[in-house]
Amino acid sequence: MDQRISLITLGVGDLDRSRAFYERLGWTRSMKAAPSVAFFQAGGMVLSLYPRADLARDAGIDPRGQGFGGVALAYNTRTRAEVDAVLAEAVAAGAKLLKPGHDAFWGGYFGFFADPDGFVWEVAWNPGFVIAADGGVTLPD
Repeated sequence: MDQRISLITLGVGDLDRSRAFYERLGWTRSMKAAPSVAFFQAGGMVLSLYPRADLARDAGIDPRGQGFGGVALAYNTRTRAEVDAVLAEAVAAGAKLLKPGHDAFWGGYFGFFADPDGFVWEVAWNPGFVIAADGGVTLPD
């Protein structure tokens, strides 16, 4: 198996609400002809929104999971100031601010928001990460 992630799918409670949230963040939907799923190209990977009950049925699991699932999505910024700007943009689009931007013990700056379905996003500036023009992150050795 190659070391890569191609697509992340979020099981959402209301597809139209979630799609509209990500569009308010400025994300552009791809493959609009597929009405039962929303795809967003995110650099070299894809974020997909799909009804939670349908995703659970496809996987053969109970859709009633509750609480924190131990996963956070992350958006890395090119500057420290961009962390606060992205958090504010997310809140204006309908996100819940979980933790405002603050200094990290590792030398960076970060905060958290939750999208309308409660999916946790970390917004972080890490001075050691190089971010390419397409948003791809290159880790230091």
